[in-house]
Amino acid sequence: MPTKKNLVTIAHLTKEELMYMMEMAGEFEKHPNRKILDGRVVATLFFEPSTRTRLSFETAANRLGARVIGFTDPKVTSSTKGETLKDTIMMVSNYADVIVMRHYLEGAARYASEVSPVPVVNAGDGANQHPSQTMLDLYSIYKTQGTLENLEILLVGDLKYGRTVHSLLMAMRHFNPTFHFIAPKELAMPEEYKVYCREHGIRFTEQEEFNEHAIAQADIVYMTRVQRERFTDLMEYERVKDVYILREKMLRSAKANMKILHPLPRVNEIAYDVDENPHAYYFEQAHNGLFAREAIICDVLGITLDDVKNDPTILP
Repeated sequence: MPTKKNLVTIAHLTKEELMYMMEMAGEFEKHPNRKILDGRVVATLFFEPSTRTRLSFETAANRLGARVIGFTDPKVTSSTKGETLKDTIMMVSNYADVIVMRHYLEGAARYASEVSPVPVVNAGDGANQHPSQTMLDLYSIYKTQGTLENLEILLVGDLKYGRTVHSLLMAMRHFNPTFHFIAPKELAMPEEYKVYCREHGIRFTEQEEFNEHAIAQADIVYMTRVQRERFTDLMEYERVKDVYILREKMLRSAKANMKILHPLPRVNEIAYDVDENPHAYYFEQAHNGLFAREAIICDVLGITLDDVKNDPTILP
């Protein structure tokens, strides 16, 4: 019996595996509508709110011919009656071929993958990991830069609780990046991720100032939202929520190839006057999530790149 494949973390994927997924996402961008998952069922279990992640996973499943079951509000599930996460996962695995799960607890996706007989895809677990977002981030960087190698990347805002930046940092270890961590002290990159950088030879700088000069050196500016839901002290949130706002006038010295990414939703960290600037790429980035998540679902279900390239079920 083949080994069950999950996507819980980006940390263990090799450079070759990541580039393989980039190529598969590219195939789905050419032909997103297929019946390659006809007869399959994808369960989306969202114990925490989501718009883009849930809708793009469900759209990916639908565009590939699968059926979707699941929930977007844990209040409507038996967890309100005291059902354990294990029992929920075991029950849902009776009905689905793959489980896509977002949970507010760090490590919940790892636990689910250990107890589930069907593949589990981590759609975000607390402030820990968000590997499917990282896949679409990598694909967006690759599309806009033509490479993942030797890039200067600014990570701006909430680097403490931002699971997207934690996952991106781990994925980029294969590609010789230089990171510039820009955050207030309260939201600085956690020490464990700086240790990770040192252990893997990833260059990084740290600063609190976010300005035109910092942007001028960047290939990618990755903005993040200060996440109110991660704070136990609302006074602390109020102090840091408006520290960094990217405005159109700050882009005057930007390199021609520079693109602005954001996992969305934004609150006010990117001014609306940036939206029409050619450096803005965050809405296209969200669109790339469809192709990346089509690739992820197929990959955990054992569908190969050759299967995708030779797929006879492509629709117009």
